[in-house]
Amino acid sequence: MADMPATASHRSRLWLLIIALLALAIAPFCIWGGWFEEMLDLHGAKVWMESLGASAWFGGIALLVSDLVLPIPGTVVMSALGLMYGWFWGGVASVTGSILSGVLAYALCRKFGHKPALWLAGEDGLAKGELLFRSQRAGWIVALSRWMPVLPEAVACLAGLTRMPFRVFFIALLSGSMPLGFTFSIIGAYGVERPGLAIGLSALVPAGLYAATAVLLRTTRSK
Repeated sequence: MADMPATASHRSRLWLLIIALLALAIAPFCIWGGWFEEMLDLHGAKVWMESLGASAWFGGIALLVSDLVLPIPGTVVMSALGLMYGWFWGGVASVTGSILSGVLAYALCRKFGHKPALWLAGEDGLAKGELLFRSQRAGWIVALSRWMPVLPEAVACLAGLTRMPFRVFFIALLSGSMPLGFTFSIIGAYGVERPGLAIGLSALVPAGLYAATAVLLRTTRSK
């Protein structure tokens, strides 16, 4: 019984770290969100990328990566890429941008974020986070977070801070990014006006993909 207050304290310190990451992710939306949404609607994103000429696809990827620090409407950019390059190549560019964003957040936080995380969560609180992100639930958290607002950046950062195994992180990231990127690219390419269906598919397909890859991971480890 004596350990219960300490355990609760460790959990609260871990939540302090999670809240800090969410606050950092939300802050740009509160400050500049309206301006970016107005400037980068479907037409605005297409016009901006077209101004880059042959490097338009690179501009789209750069916008998706910059979503780490700026309130970029990522799904709008993905739709604009689909509108410009068709569903397949637009989808490839969209998935690439989403994956690069996740990997960059993971790498930067793993490399430089340990001390700030330790200060916020404490050794035991951070250990709780490491335990969570080394469990089987971690892959699901990463994969399913990709279709949600704000959470992708915070979850990727938390995965890096807690040193989630990169192989598992990358497979989960790919499982979440692929359906999201291609779904919104298809919306842009064919003018589908059913975002609710797109979000539903983007939420369900990552679960199926990660379930399949999780089985493959366990099979590989058992050999």
